[in-house]
Amino acid sequence: MFGATAAPTRPFIPDGVRVYAIGDVHGRADLLDQLLVRIDEDLKEHPIANAIHIFLGDYIDRGPDSAGVLDRLIRRGQTHQTLCLKGNHEIYLLEFLENPSILGIWGQYGALTTLLSYGLKPSLKADLGEQTELAATLSQTIPHSHVQFLTGLPVSFTCGDYFFVHAGVHPNAPLANQREDDLLWIRDDFLCHEEPFEKVIVHGHTPVREPDVRANRINIDTGAYATGRLTCLKLERDEIGFI
Repeated sequence: MFGATAAPTRPFIPDGVRVYAIGDVHGRADLLDQLLVRIDEDLKEHPIANAIHIFLGDYIDRGPDSAGVLDRLIRRGQTHQTLCLKGNHEIYLLEFLENPSILGIWGQYGALTTLLSYGLKPSLKADLGEQTELAATLSQTIPHSHVQFLTGLPVSFTCGDYFFVHAGVHPNAPLANQREDDLLWIRDDFLCHEEPFEKVIVHGHTPVREPDVRANRINIDTGAYATGRLTCLKLERDEIGFI
């Protein structure tokens, strides 16, 4: 007689820990303010000693107030346990300071709104001379705290049975041996993979209408800059929720 098959175990966050994971903000400081109020209300109603805020990258570009988003994330980190991961958009701002010609590519990803948020006035088709001038002005204008923040972003984080990352992971590589390029940019190879990963992958990068909760991954990028919806995933023990 065969023994009964054990029920699959649900992914678990360690006891005493709560995770608030936040999707791509993309310059929507207004939505971030509203979300942080909701998190504070949740913490007041359901106190816990160890609450971790995990932001999944893409803080800048497209939305109107990238500089304001970075200000808020830096301040939040001074009063709460906060971990901000790197997104693919953050790469461009730092590279632009060293290589102004990258603006031609960065501009396709929403760079102009980011530059405007720092008080710059770029033209829609800046030539190399203007690109160089813009980079020089930005290097003088951007707060040092913003540069420090952007240069110190990790690419992934593990907590319990969850792996947090901006874009996703390559199915053919162990989590410990992922390429940074995949962690920041991957789409189809990751999104189409239906088998389990080593851990449940919590990610953004690819906008969806509603949070996409699957057995092997959870996508919480709900296109905040365009939809007005910034998603926060709440994980505690084996419970999954949204606030």
